[in-house]
Amino acid sequence: MNDLNLQEWLSKIQQCSSSEEVNNVEKQLFHKEHGIITIAMAAVSAAPKEEKKQIATTVNAAKQQLTEAIAVKISELKRPSNEYLLTHEALNVSTALPSSLHGHLHLIPEFIANVEEVFGRMGFDTFYGPEIETEEMNFDMLNIPGTHAARDGHDTFWIESNAPTADKGYVLRTHTSPCQIRYMREKTPPFRAIFPGKVYRKDADATHSPMFHQFEGLMVGEDITLANMKAVMMTAIRELISPNGEFRFRTGYFPFVEPGLEVDMRWQGDESASREGKWLEIVGCGMVHPNVLANAGIDSTKYQGFAFGFGIERMIMIKHHIPDLRSFYDGTVEFLTQF
Repeated sequence: MNDLNLQEWLSKIQQCSSSEEVNNVEKQLFHKEHGIITIAMAAVSAAPKEEKKQIATTVNAAKQQLTEAIAVKISELKRPSNEYLLTHEALNVSTALPSSLHGHLHLIPEFIANVEEVFGRMGFDTFYGPEIETEEMNFDMLNIPGTHAARDGHDTFWIESNAPTADKGYVLRTHTSPCQIRYMREKTPPFRAIFPGKVYRKDADATHSPMFHQFEGLMVGEDITLANMKAVMMTAIRELISPNGEFRFRTGYFPFVEPGLEVDMRWQGDESASREGKWLEIVGCGMVHPNVLANAGIDSTKYQGFAFGFGIERMIMIKHHIPDLRSFYDGTVEFLTQF
């Protein structure tokens, strides 16, 4: 125990300036054969019986203090000094931080939200309806006769149903037009509303998909004219796609409007990328057929109005120069992160 001057060894540990110096002191104290603590522990068994307990207590206490002091010193030496931090890890406040990825809405729901905002500023309500519709609501109430091609199984997804035989069949809606009937039955003119949502048709190529999105719209009042409709169409196209976009109106046939018009918009960017040529149809529209108003319980001798239906994916394709509609559904991160 003569070499075990506790305060002297604690001082030696505190004065160490490197991990190597601490290791040397630790070896002198705890070497398994020649360490001072090791020798002192061995000497306990040779001490007189009446002194053994006191010596063992002293040695154990010294061993614990030295072990803790070594651990504290090693921790201190691992901690970088202020000088090291200044020279090696100084913060450069002028350095630009690396960019990080941020999630965002898919193009389609993002565009629908924009549609609701633009038409909301023009005073239009937003109304949603079911995606599974009765044959009556999807066709009959919209003046689409039983012999119309849209009812063919090659164009429409029909649903098997256990409903009573008196009921009409069920389909995945081919347009959001049934929402117009539902809305008109709940409201009293004058009114205006849009009807966004998914629709389903058996069609698939670069500009068609079996499932796609539309937003239709309706304005009914006592003195609504085609001039009102054209103003709304032009405002929507310029706000939602491009203020400088080139578009054209041409006559078209739809059973639920009379007269009917279609609006085409010229491709922006590389026209050769589209299978549709220089123009892409984006909306069908016209004055609501009197039969449709009557089916909704509205007096067609007093009220008239217009209706329209935009293809959402097609609008986005023109806005962002996307040549293939199917890109929206691939889930490819490289495509989605461009927008």
